[in-house]
Amino acid sequence: MSIVDLYGNPISSKQLTETQTDLNSRIAAMRKEFAEHPTQALTPAKLAALLREAQEGNLAAMADLAKDIEDKDGHITCELGKRRRAIIGLDFNIKPPRNASAAEQRDAEILAEILDDATWFYDLLFDFSDAILKGFSANELKWDYVEKQQIITGYEFQDQNLFMTHPDNHNHLVLNDGTNEGETLNPFGWALHVHKSKSGYVHRAGLLSVLSWPFLFKNYSVRDLAEFLEIYGLPLRLGKYQSGASDEEKATLLRAVMSIGHNAGGIIPRGMDIDFQNAAQGQSDPFEAMIKWCELTQSKAILGGTLTTQADGKSSTNALGNVHNEVKQDITQSDLHQLEQTINRDILYPMYALNGRSYSGNRRLPRFEFDTSTTEAMRDLAYPLRSLVGMGMAIPKSWVHDRLGIPTAAKDEDVLELPKEEAPSATAALSTSIAALSAEVNDQTKQSELDNAIDAITNGDMRDEYKATLKPLMDALVQSEELAAVNLAELYPTLDQGQLTDLLTRLIFVSEIWGTINE
Repeated sequence: MSIVDLYGNPISSKQLTETQTDLNSRIAAMRKEFAEHPTQALTPAKLAALLREAQEGNLAAMADLAKDIEDKDGHITCELGKRRRAIIGLDFNIKPPRNASAAEQRDAEILAEILDDATWFYDLLFDFSDAILKGFSANELKWDYVEKQQIITGYEFQDQNLFMTHPDNHNHLVLNDGTNEGETLNPFGWALHVHKSKSGYVHRAGLLSVLSWPFLFKNYSVRDLAEFLEIYGLPLRLGKYQSGASDEEKATLLRAVMSIGHNAGGIIPRGMDIDFQNAAQGQSDPFEAMIKWCELTQSKAILGGTLTTQADGKSSTNALGNVHNEVKQDITQSDLHQLEQTINRDILYPMYALNGRSYSGNRRLPRFEFDTSTTEAMRDLAYPLRSLVGMGMAIPKSWVHDRLGIPTAAKDEDVLELPKEEAPSATAALSTSIAALSAEVNDQTKQSELDNAIDAITNGDMRDEYKATLKPLMDALVQSEELAAVNLAELYPTLDQGQLTDLLTRLIFVSEIWGTINE
């Protein structure tokens, strides 16, 4: 059976031994060219023209614009760095297809071993995330025959400048070899990740078209603020020359006027004067407000919120920050799912097709999945499961293992067990039950006495027996409200947090009445 990629393109051994960009002389020459810097003298009209070029298939200008923005805007670089590094370092699993045979299980294990040993894999994940801004990330794979297996031994990140979109298909990326249609990418030769931050063709899938406009407006405001700070606080210098002064004398006076503000000294010809007027007036607030708006917009586009980025001193609260952090986690989950699709298509499938003994086409394939399970997820699931099972719900163990990412124990494998306790004798069990019942009755009696005392003193009945009942709680309240809350929780174990809070509020009210009467 001939081996083809997922799109049905046949594979040749030559494509695995030679890299496509080295074979094409024009593309190899393009790799040595220096990038343009389109943000120099960037205007709204120039930016619109760059985005229009990308729409027409010329991705080089878009790529250069994205690189300039990353280099010049520290805020965008920082926010993108947070999002890109959120996907690095996670564990992963390679799962066989459903109802896998022994051969399929074995092939999945071999693929997992190859990726576990791949020192280049996490670098590749980071380079994949370059597509978040630029729309796509193209990485040329390096193959080698190792221990009777064709495996990927590395990759080389290729700049987006080398690519264009096919004139008849704006979603089809090809190498820009100088022809109208470009050169199609070799099957199994590339790991091409297209990251859909937005719906649309490749040229607008990334965040560049969103972030470029705040970047432009922010540049204007930063420039205006710099000019404002250069003249703010300096007095206006006004030079006066006599009637009939020559052009040379006027130029001399102008140089003196321009330099005296910075040098605090200078000379002028006799008969000329320099008057100092009031200092320049103005505020920097409008410029700073515009810069802040641009950065908040950038944070929203990249991370989905602003409170995980910087506090504004007004609306920032812990609750809102947690909500924004949950939004950021949702974005990370979306990024991970898109990466999984690319890895399954361009990394896992080629090695499985070339080496898998169970390979029989592209219908039953192993799949790559990131392990996003956390201890919090286990904790949140453990208690509901206990209640649901206690209610008689039949929950498959395999579902729990998959949900928590815990592998199923193999036969004769050591597993965790609860410590075994000796069963109590009938007499001991009866004694324990009687003691528990007595304690419950005593607790209920104490609760009833406290309720009566609180109600009585609240209504003005200050009898000594009521005071004696409440005295321990009053002493605890004098030390701290937290200590009183702890004592109440021990005395009222059946109450929930809301009821205990209400009871503590009543106790504080009683304490105030007590203090007022005893003054």
